[in-house]
Parts: sequence; structure tokens; C-alpha cells
Amino acid sequence: MALVAFGMILTSCGGSPTLAGDASTLTYCTNGGDALRLELYRPSAAPTKPVPVVVYFHGGGWEGGTPFIAPGTQIGDVESDLVNHGWDFATVEYRLAPQWPWPAAIIDAKCAIRYVRASAAFLHIDSSRIGVIGESAGGQLAAMAGLAGRTAGFDVGQYVDRTSTVQAVVDEYGPADLAAPDWLSSPIAPEVNQAVFGVAPGGDTAALTAASPVTYVGPGAPPFLVVQGADDTVVAPAQSAELVDRLTAAHDQARLLMVRGAGHGLTRAGALPIDPDIETVASDVSSFFFSRLAQPG
Repeated sequence: MALVAFGMILTSCGGSPTLAGDASTLTYCTNGGDALRLELYRPSAAPTKPVPVVVYFHGGGWEGGTPFIAPGTQIGDVESDLVNHGWDFATVEYRLAPQWPWPAAIIDAKCAIRYVRASAAFLHIDSSRIGVIGESAGGQLAAMAGLAGRTAGFDVGQYVDRTSTVQAVVDEYGPADLAAPDWLSSPIAPEVNQAVFGVAPGGDTAALTAASPVTYVGPGAPPFLVVQGADDTVVAPAQSAELVDRLTAAHDQARLLMVRGAGHGLTRAGALPIDPDIETVASDVSSFFFSRLAQPG
């Protein structure tokens, strides 16, 4: 079963009926005068030492979507895996176009990371073990958070005395090169249009280049796991392949998990089951974070 909205598809894993842990709602920043919320899920038992945290950015074409994650979905299963392991998991509300066009979303995403780091002692979080994950537009935000450093100009607002660097990135079918010509055949390009970036994806403009994760690839990036549906017609699989190719060429750690038979959101695109299945994808994502964030940095 899939729950579908513009730019966001939540694919069911058939997992646990509820999310793991206790949830609390926190205001992380007040960019643009708006109180932006972060939902923090953590084990019911108080931690005896600082724990890692993974921060989630939702999809929705930068114009819609919600930080709510449903139990039994792939992301819901990842949340349960991590929280049941004793870690924290946070979902982030960020400002949306057209009221707040780009770069509001990445400014908020980076502010959320800085807030978590600034509040690490209060939240019992290990500030040297912060991971990010996102789907679709949220995958682009996760990749940008991992690659675009302070000189990119997105670290503005509150907690600027803290860094927004992260130690692990999972990018699920996120746009990687918004200036690439393959966007001209994407059904979402006309809908995104000028509302987000001031120009439709697929144009060779400075604005689109500055919003593209591939622009910021270089040595020293955090480890990446990029998950992509092989039959995605919204975000071309070549986008994810290009990002991983550039990361590995820069001698960064990156792996592409291409899901055969899957369209956007990892939903089945044809008659055959997707391979690997959603439960295996969720397990791979959790294992990636466990391997990359297990030890203090």
C-alpha cells in the first residue's frame, strides 16, 4: 500500500503498528518569524550516555509534505530500528514554497542540525554522531546538508556559532543536479517551476547550480548511501548515479542502492515485485547508520 501526495509517496513495509519511543515537540528555530518544529523520538528509558541522532527531512517538492512519518512505512521502520537500538530520531518541519522559496528549506534544515548540536547536552545527544535522511526533495536537503559547507551561504540565522556538518547521509531518490537536461522530461518540473527556484529545473542557471548537491562534492564528504528506484520517472535514476560517481571520484565513501522495479517513492512500477523489497531497504538504511555512527567521532 502507498499513501500518495504531490512529491511524496510513503511506501508501506508492513512493519510495527506504532512508532518507537516517546515523542516530544520542540521549537528549533524561528526563521522568517515562524516557530519551526522538530519532533524528537527517543527511547522511553533515559540514556546513560550521549546517543547518536538521525534527522529526517520529508519530501513534497519543496512546496508540500509533512514531517509526520507513518508507522509501517520504510521510514517508520528505520525510526523504530534506531530508537529501539537506543538512539534518537528527529523529524523536521521546514518552510515551504511558494510563500518561502529556495533557499528557505536548506536554511531551515541546517538550522535544525545546528540546534541539535547546540542542545546536545540538554538532549543527551552526541554532537559528533549526527546523521541525516530524506526522501525526494528531502533527499536533496539531506545531501545538501552533507555537502554544502558554511561558504555556500546557507548557515544563517540562529546557532551560527555551531557547525551544521553531519557524519552520515542517506539520500533517497533526491534531486542531485537540478540543472541537468533530464529534468525537461520530468512531470514535476512544470509544477515546481518558478515557485521554488525562480526557474524550472533543467535550466542552466546559477540558481539551479547553487541548489544542486553535485555542485558541492569534494574530498572529505561524510559517507553517503543513495537509494534510488530504477524505474523512477520523477527523479531520473541518472541523478543518483551521478552523485555517487562524483563522490567516489573525490575518494569519498558512497554507495548506490538501485531498487529494481521501483518508481518514485520506491513504489512498484510494473508487474514484478521490487528488488530488494522495502523491508530489506529499511534494514540496509538502518545498518548503514549503525555502521557509520556507532563510534564517537
